[in-house]
Amino acid sequence: MPNWVRDFVATRPADALALVDDVRDRELRFGEVVDDAGVVAAGLVARGVGKGDVVLVLQGNGADHVALTLACLWLGAPVLPCSEMLRAKDVALRVRRARHALIVADPRNAAALEGLDVPVWWVDDTFAHPVEAVTIPDHAELDDTDPSFVLFTSGTSGEPKLVRHGQRYAWGQRLQAQEWLAARPGELVWSTAAPGWSKSARNCFIAPWWCGAAALVQDRRFDAAHRLDTVRRHGVNVLCMAPTEYRLIAGHGPIVDVPSLRRLVTAGEALGVPAWSTWREQTGLEISDGYGQTETGQVTGTPPGETAPPGSMGRPLPGVRVEVVDGELTVDPSTLPAFFLGYDGDAAPTGRWHTGDTVRQDDDGWLFFEARADDVIISAGYRIGPAEVESTLLGHEAVRECGVVGVPDAERGAVVAAAVVLGDGHVPSAALAAELQAFVRAETAPYKYPRRIWFVDALPKTTSGKLLRSALVPPS
Repeated sequence: MPNWVRDFVATRPADALALVDDVRDRELRFGEVVDDAGVVAAGLVARGVGKGDVVLVLQGNGADHVALTLACLWLGAPVLPCSEMLRAKDVALRVRRARHALIVADPRNAAALEGLDVPVWWVDDTFAHPVEAVTIPDHAELDDTDPSFVLFTSGTSGEPKLVRHGQRYAWGQRLQAQEWLAARPGELVWSTAAPGWSKSARNCFIAPWWCGAAALVQDRRFDAAHRLDTVRRHGVNVLCMAPTEYRLIAGHGPIVDVPSLRRLVTAGEALGVPAWSTWREQTGLEISDGYGQTETGQVTGTPPGETAPPGSMGRPLPGVRVEVVDGELTVDPSTLPAFFLGYDGDAAPTGRWHTGDTVRQDDDGWLFFEARADDVIISAGYRIGPAEVESTLLGHEAVRECGVVGVPDAERGAVVAAAVVLGDGHVPSAALAAELQAFVRAETAPYKYPRRIWFVDALPKTTSGKLLRSALVPPS
């Protein structure tokens, strides 16, 4: 298996535009991107990182993050990008499971690393531009099964699962890049997903570069007006956002003065017909939906030049074989160019891959998402495992038992809701509900906190004593 940095990135024309860095208001050519990656690779080697060593990353989108990811691919060191919204508890779990060699972090994330006895390389202005000269290391010789990315699932029945992707992950993005993202050579692509999410790993810059396009990187929290202003200032041609972001912008006001936009794509949760219709009416563009998982990479998408029925998540990408079995979407892994290596140290599953998502397929082959079969809550594009939230709530002294579900929400698609059984000496109140919400926000990533809490005397359970989530219905 070739080295993706050496055998693809470094073969691009050195003077071709690779990145537009909104963080520092600059443009980088491929020659500069490769040079920066080599310098960062040297920094990793100086800190003891080599082939097979996991590098955990806590930093925002920017040219330094791209340089670090490329440096890891350069060395064959698996990169574990983490959301900056994680708390110390979340990071500690990932440190324990991933058996990392080094953490690379922005100083603003210092609180999330408190109490961890781990080596940290703090990112500063000299990160990719050290004062002293460095010796650029050789590119690693790699096999298909050498890991490249380590990503974590949201977790449904316990702790999040560690997903290992091989070197084929970067190479395998060519399919979805050309058949779904569909940028044209010379265009500018903006994938707004922050590091820590699989869509960021594959679409921040890897997929745009497969198309011959440049990538825009920006390190800023979502704001509807600023998002459109960024599109205008930089002349973005292809926009890849979470469905929630499309919905919030649609509800913010008129979507005007964005003539540079040519294509809109989304994935991660159901978009909904109203937002799709609003964008089409106000921009003349249809949002091309798609579907994939952390384990699979992109599976479906709406191809360029085709109009999907409203609400569809597209058709299977060319060559990808899917089958709807008893309402569940299943996939032939041998047809997925970016299928994972396995969970943690386990081998990849054999046979057809069961996604755990229920779908329907019309006579023309278009797929429509119906529900999560594994109870994952998809809220504002974030995938949230109920077990994680329940585990956190149980850490509060007032909580004896709890059950977490998702409930529909017009803006976010769904929100986290929790039924709570209180321990002796605690009385239900609005103040206590607010206290529990604040507790979860402080203990884990804020997007996981239950926006609705109601108190019950007992939780519904099956005859075997397991929580019966389907019977958890919050009061209206």
